[in-house]
Amino acid sequence: MTPEQKIKHLIIASIAAREEVDMPVVTAENVDEVFDEFDEKYEDSVQEAKYEIREGEVETGLPCDWSRHYESKSVAARTPNGEWVGWTYWYGGGKHGEPEAIDWIEDAYDLACVEEEKLATVRTFTKQ
Repeated sequence: MTPEQKIKHLIIASIAAREEVDMPVVTAENVDEVFDEFDEKYEDSVQEAKYEIREGEVETGLPCDWSRHYESKSVAARTPNGEWVGWTYWYGGGKHGEPEAIDWIEDAYDLACVEEEKLATVRTFTKQ
């Protein structure tokens, strides 16, 4: 799947959970078709899912596009098949800003992610 298709897969999974319908089998060959069917049937839910997913699951800290009009950060999400996809999350812009109008899905990219669990010591002090 392309990065754009992976985001569509995320959106399909979100809608299936929200609407309490069975998650269809999604492949690289049928993801666009399934997405179009969901978009037609659950138009409002598609918009809500896009808005929610746009913020990302985690910040990656990777360099990203920037603009003098908006703030931006690189974010990512794990797809239902376990792969990671990233994009630039645009926000801010003041009173007349509309960062959610920027098409972030077409600029998505594949990511490799190495997860490792680390033990940390946390100290909390109080005065006696």
